[in-house]
Amino acid sequence: MGNAALSSKPPWHTTLLTNSPASTFLKTKSTNSKPRFVLVIHAGAGTMSRNDSTETKRKAYHAGLRVALEAGYKVLKEGGEAMDAAVAAVSALEDNILFNAGKGAVFNEDGKNELEASIMLSKPPSSHPSIHSSRRGLGLTLLTRIRNPCQLARELYIHPTVAPHAFLSGQKAESIAESLGITLVDPSYFFTEARWKQHRRGLGLPEKPYPPGTSIPIEDGNNWEPLDMLPTGTVGAVALDVRGCICAVTSTGGRTNKLVGRIGDTPVMSAGYWAEEWTDTAAAGWLKKAWNVIIGKTDVKKKAIGISGTGDGDYFIRQAAASTIARRVQFLRESISTASLKVVEDLRRDGGVGGVIVLDSEANVATPLNCEGMYRGLVREDGLSKTAIFNDEVLE
Repeated sequence: MGNAALSSKPPWHTTLLTNSPASTFLKTKSTNSKPRFVLVIHAGAGTMSRNDSTETKRKAYHAGLRVALEAGYKVLKEGGEAMDAAVAAVSALEDNILFNAGKGAVFNEDGKNELEASIMLSKPPSSHPSIHSSRRGLGLTLLTRIRNPCQLARELYIHPTVAPHAFLSGQKAESIAESLGITLVDPSYFFTEARWKQHRRGLGLPEKPYPPGTSIPIEDGNNWEPLDMLPTGTVGAVALDVRGCICAVTSTGGRTNKLVGRIGDTPVMSAGYWAEEWTDTAAAGWLKKAWNVIIGKTDVKKKAIGISGTGDGDYFIRQAAASTIARRVQFLRESISTASLKVVEDLRRDGGVGGVIVLDSEANVATPLNCEGMYRGLVREDGLSKTAIFNDEVLE
């Protein structure tokens, strides 16, 4: 597999494991007063098999994950926003044909690519203080010409007067994108030979003909065999910056051979993505709470969480999976490890394959999955990128 299969950088920016479900929980307590930052990513879950893998394939996926981690880490190390770090990481994954987003997106039943993306922040970024905290995030679906859907989600989020809504789709979203200077491409840009073969095989059809006008330069890395077959997953990143803001960014091509116009969990707020900040008052007794009200005490602790999911999105929607994790942490006072593991197990019980990445304001990370594998990675302040694929692997 040549280097063309891997993106070097995004174009816009100068555990303990058990088999069912698998889970990683990493916790780091600060030993000094320095602000912490961390980035965790995923790039699909549920349809890869160790038996079908080779060392060459595994190395390529690990390398692609590291490229994304390095892109996001560079932003965070320089004191940048969680929003920009997460978008940088996801842009790198969208540009890498190995993953089901952007250039590597799967085809729907009609042989077309319909892309989705989303962004959500626990609080407005310091770079855009005028954004109201209630804006929260934005989802996009049915995109056919946006090279990097996650970048459009970011631009629309920070331009509330241009797009005051929480969910946009199709041609209108793309016309706004053009006015904002977002790169548009011909739909043929998203064609990859491997995804096309999966599409045709999944329908019981011969691999050829290719779509009209399709050309496949040998040097562009299209002649690869993916590790994941008939993908249903996504790519995503959750970042915590030095100001305590958490941002979740998710992007996908959806399910292989999905119905035309099908909308998955990636752009559905509360299902495939979530980020939130709240005041932690649950630990105090009623008397202390009443006294704080009387004396006007405002020095209360804030907590935050960010979640991005990957897998069979229809089940994530039915269970509001992402926001359910947040609610369990907030109201049941569960750790993110316990809460996310419970939700992922509930998905498995109902037939939903997948996993999530979760990050909180204490820099704790959880990456539970209920299947054989999930591409995932983590980087903290030390800059050491850790990646894993299968459910018995610790991020290393």
